[in-house]
Amino acid sequence: MFEAKFQNFVDEAGSLDCAERLSSLRGWLKTHKLDGFLIPRADAHQNEYVPKCAERLAWLTGFTGSAGFAIILPKQAAIFVDGRYVIQVRQEIDARLFAPLDIAEVSPAHWLARHVRSGARIAYDPWLHTSAQIERFKKLLAEKGATLIALDQNPIDALWRDRPAEPKGRIFIYPSQLAGQSVEKKLAQLRVDLGDHDGALLSDPHAIAWLFNFRGADVAHTPIALCFALVPKKGLPRLYIDPEKVDPKIKLKLQKFLSLHPPKELLQELRRWGKKRAQIMFDAATAPDLLVETLRSAGGLAHVALDPIALPKAVKNSAEINGARQAHIRDGLALSQFLAWFAQTAPKGKLTEISAAQALETFRRENGELRDISFPTISAFAQHAAIPHYRVTTETNLPIKKGVYLVDSGAQYLDGTTDVTRTVIVGAASKQFKDHYTRVLKGHIAIARAVFPKGVSGAQIDAFARQFLWQAGLDFDHGTGHGVGAYLSVHEGPQRISKVSATPLQPGMILSNEPGYYRAGEYGIRLENLVIVEKREIKGGERETYGFETITLAPFDHNCIARELLTPDELHWLNAYHARVYATLSPLADAKTRAWLKQATRKLT
Repeated sequence: MFEAKFQNFVDEAGSLDCAERLSSLRGWLKTHKLDGFLIPRADAHQNEYVPKCAERLAWLTGFTGSAGFAIILPKQAAIFVDGRYVIQVRQEIDARLFAPLDIAEVSPAHWLARHVRSGARIAYDPWLHTSAQIERFKKLLAEKGATLIALDQNPIDALWRDRPAEPKGRIFIYPSQLAGQSVEKKLAQLRVDLGDHDGALLSDPHAIAWLFNFRGADVAHTPIALCFALVPKKGLPRLYIDPEKVDPKIKLKLQKFLSLHPPKELLQELRRWGKKRAQIMFDAATAPDLLVETLRSAGGLAHVALDPIALPKAVKNSAEINGARQAHIRDGLALSQFLAWFAQTAPKGKLTEISAAQALETFRRENGELRDISFPTISAFAQHAAIPHYRVTTETNLPIKKGVYLVDSGAQYLDGTTDVTRTVIVGAASKQFKDHYTRVLKGHIAIARAVFPKGVSGAQIDAFARQFLWQAGLDFDHGTGHGVGAYLSVHEGPQRISKVSATPLQPGMILSNEPGYYRAGEYGIRLENLVIVEKREIKGGERETYGFETITLAPFDHNCIARELLTPDELHWLNAYHARVYATLSPLADAKTRAWLKQATRKLT
């Protein structure tokens, strides 16, 4: 019945002979008199979703997660992942070849400093690391008498015989009614934000797409074009992009406010600016070390800090906010259609993780507006739901029977980006599961109902989501929320709700609200809506105050809730939210979905 178009969630890593590849890499290093190599899971822009030609870490190790780092030494090799992937990495790699390590317990730089010998020469690709990353390694290695060596060629590229070609997706102009602001106005504000600097080197393709109001097609799930831009304080911005990505009509439109150049000219231009002792801003999070050092070596001053585009892009204008709301109505209907179908189909015992994910994507495609899914769907049953970033493959595909099913998914529509997670039960829920689910739900509601003064960051409210889990000696190892773009990245900074986020929340920012709990080997729970930071008027209040508008629309599973654990205020929020879901979606739904929605959003007393 269902056949997915994109199939992103069933991609296979393929048959990997990692031992042979590791041996070949060590042979290359030995031939070039090098004692080690650093391998981040990164491209030249530090993108989360990278082109296939940049999946060097997966090629070497077999690990397919979106974040990781490997270090190869003559006799040892280690791979570092964060809390999202500590289970997945052990399932995908050969632990006899690569020691899997939790990056929260030991950093790559500290591990290398402990294992490197004096006089060792450790190589890296300067396109794939930021300056801050390289400085950390240099400092610790210097203390051990070892040095870092920047390479002109990545050895994996030389060894990877069937390496995919660089992407050449065509760009298109983003509609002005959705962008909400002209390129000229955005450039004017950027130049004010440059202050005394002579210009900014933009290395984040999301920032470039937002600034110049275009989108691309170079990577999966995110409509960006891999490119760089140099914006001077005065004069025409320079966009460094493969000419094959820009057709003649688009070129004419772009040339009204920028000049186009092939990427190979970028280093030469930075040297020219360096000779003029120019002061250039670089994005600390995405600028390759090579670009920063090219300017500095030529005599220029590199100011490496927060991308000046990051905050303006994060604070959505009214057009972007309205687009997000419309996208979430459309997406909420598709998700509700899926949940209604799932509730009827799953008990029959014929579904699998893959067929469920395919069905959800089909419901999204049926509205006619889907451009792509915003990330590979996490369709996880039972123990797989305990892996926060589980990715189903044909080899791991579980049949869905009685138990816990978690689906974390999202969509890219031209008017907005969505990300939503629901956890449901097939059959009867255990008392323990209901307790855990309701504690996660209480945390979700606490974030949704939060009211806070101007200047508060996500770090200050992250504990709101964890408090009920903490009371039971439980927690989760990921942030509570991330920023979301406007038909851009589903994971956008600098705003976050996490223990380490220092960025103050501002009206117009879109974030996820997604606390969870994961019981290894048994089940996982995550409940995610997207929210918009909005101003709140409080009678008698003395400070500017903010709160959250929830824009995701989909029911929570009543069968998972321990009603006695909810306070009257929490119950009021849940019932009001479900009433809004029904009022908004039921007029748009077919009869079967409408009947299911009425039951799924019924008042809980």
